[in-house]
Amino acid sequence: MKEHLIAVIPGDGIGREVIPEGVRVLEAVGAQHGLRFAWTEFPWSCDWYKAHGRMCPEDAADTLRKYDAVYFGAVGNPDVVPDHIAVWGLLINFRRWFDLYVNLRPVRLFAGMPCPLAGRKPGDIDYVVIRENTEGEYGNVGGRVYEGTEREVVMQQAIFSRKGTDRIMKYAFELARSRKKHLTSATKSNGISITMPYWDERFAEIKKQYPDVKTDQYHVDGLTIQMVLNPDRFDVIVASNLFGDIISDLGPATAGTIGIAASGNINPERTAPSIFEPVHGSAPDIAGRKIANPLATIWSGALMLEHLGHAAAAADVVQAIERVIVEGPHTPDMRGKASTSEVGAAVAEAVRSQSRKAA
Repeated sequence: MKEHLIAVIPGDGIGREVIPEGVRVLEAVGAQHGLRFAWTEFPWSCDWYKAHGRMCPEDAADTLRKYDAVYFGAVGNPDVVPDHIAVWGLLINFRRWFDLYVNLRPVRLFAGMPCPLAGRKPGDIDYVVIRENTEGEYGNVGGRVYEGTEREVVMQQAIFSRKGTDRIMKYAFELARSRKKHLTSATKSNGISITMPYWDERFAEIKKQYPDVKTDQYHVDGLTIQMVLNPDRFDVIVASNLFGDIISDLGPATAGTIGIAASGNINPERTAPSIFEPVHGSAPDIAGRKIANPLATIWSGALMLEHLGHAAAAADVVQAIERVIVEGPHTPDMRGKASTSEVGAAVAEAVRSQSRKAA
């Protein structure tokens, strides 16, 4: 059996409730495909910060480099640790340390999923957001001066490098080439007059290398309009860190619920482990109630399988998700009454039953 070493960080809030369901499903599909997972769980979280004064140990990066991938739940408990400290200390830093410059977030309307957009059916919403994940607007260059006085000034710089911009665009073009050969760039060069024109220039230059890929670009405000009115226009969307973060939350909402939104923080060169996590965050308002939708975490597990080279196993997980979305059970965000564990168990059983039918 092929064995993978997987670091597990449940983190905060509902991350602790959905990650066990992801593990359950991965164990089920692993048994069907000759895969073994050696799980190592780390307790790094806001509670860990409260006890140790930091979100993770100083040698956390060195520790995680020993693993093939990281399965991550969520980070954030603002009652304990301010969000900017928690997220930087446990997730954004890892993206930089491991050069996880691709944030891949698929958006899809599944059959059986109630859609808030009138008249939309499966196939109308099926695209991928590729978000630059290590620079851009989420930089840590800046500071405060004259703090606490009437002269207080706060500044934070957006950083766009040629290397960082070109490589995310090339990744997006390659992905588009493998799909419907259509790539959309999110910009705002009519208002952000230095960094966004540069983004547009690099997009125009890189697209010369991909004459077979159709391209277009939208200012991000107009893009959000089209994501609601005409989501079938899109196949792959490439965006900066901030814009990608925002539109990849809007996209799943138009497809029914952010509770199914998956993501991968990917190092394409595989010089460090990639991190796979649900988009939804820690959701403190429902944490502990055992009603969180685990499908985003399970789908993120499928992305992890695909990254590790197990496309067939990943496809089986997605097929099981599709079945549960149609047949149930469903958590409250999908107008059901099931618990987190009931949905996770149903997906795991769907994986096993698919294998029995194939046999």
